[in-house]
Amino acid sequence: MIQVKNVTKKYGSTIAVDNINFEVKDGEVVGFLGPNGAGKSTTMNMITGFIEPTKGQIIINGNDISKKPRKAKKEIGYMPENVPLYYELTPKEFVSYMAELKLVKRNERKQEVEKVIKEMGLEDVQNKLIRNLSRGYKQRVSMAGALVGNPDVIILDEPTVGLDPKQITEIRNLIKELGKKHTVILSTHILPEASQICEKVIIINKGKIIAIDTPENLEKATKESNGISVIVEDPKGNMSKIKEKIKEIDTVEFVKDHEDGTKQYVITTSSDIDLRKKLFEVLPKEEIVIFELKKTETTLEDAFMKLINTTKQEDTVKKSKKEDKQKKTKEEKSKKQVEDKETENDSKKEEKK
Repeated sequence: MIQVKNVTKKYGSTIAVDNINFEVKDGEVVGFLGPNGAGKSTTMNMITGFIEPTKGQIIINGNDISKKPRKAKKEIGYMPENVPLYYELTPKEFVSYMAELKLVKRNERKQEVEKVIKEMGLEDVQNKLIRNLSRGYKQRVSMAGALVGNPDVIILDEPTVGLDPKQITEIRNLIKELGKKHTVILSTHILPEASQICEKVIIINKGKIIAIDTPENLEKATKESNGISVIVEDPKGNMSKIKEKIKEIDTVEFVKDHEDGTKQYVITTSSDIDLRKKLFEVLPKEEIVIFELKKTETTLEDAFMKLINTTKQEDTVKKSKKEDKQKKTKEEKSKKQVEDKETENDSKKEEKK
């Protein structure tokens, strides 16, 4: 289990991570999401013990990483971003070296290295120089280095960045397998990836946690309307009047013309209304032939963008209020200075009399 309690990280006057709290339970696969500069890598580096928090606690399986770093770090396997590897070594030599660093017992080391190489699908390339491997295989080698020693917690920072679609699928499958035996924290910019792999996501923005939930719950919570995508044949142009026929419709938006003469629209209504049945009843009566009708789905990407934009709007409002307060304080100060000056002048006049 990972517990992050009231953790803040400052660099001078800059707050990179601002009083964050979250918990990752044993066996969970958790996505750690946020825009560039949000504090993801800083948090990852604090959890692994690479940098210390300015304040707060990080506890790995009951061990405070600041007070018992050796015990805590023994529980962690870390795959950093950008795949830092020793290119003059082979995968087998690299994983053996990582096993030695992690103090895997000498009589168990060979068996442990062979097991990890097999799990990561590196058997065919284990004796080739790492410099000659593809990006996908280099990612596997880095992941093998994190996995050797059988740590309870695996932390993966952008594990699929720079890979082609086939390699991405392979790495995702490996991560799913890891999730069956380990607690996994996955940092990624690829939101569909988090949605497919992770049971829970943590979203950070400007150093603050703004959401913790399952991808499904976040999608539902940020959904404001129901969308229905419909492809129709409409020779008389009656789709332009359909809003008058079905009062519950909020908008009818034309999307595109298809080569077969059909047209695609997106129809929206409030989130608690499902118009599909009504559309099946009304459109044929208006001489509109339905070729396809389906609900549009809210994705994790939609939820992410809404949460980030909401945070931006809140920050704008706070900034505006702060500026108004500063302006008011300045005006009051200026007014008081004028009043004090007038009082002083009046006093001088009285003295002359």
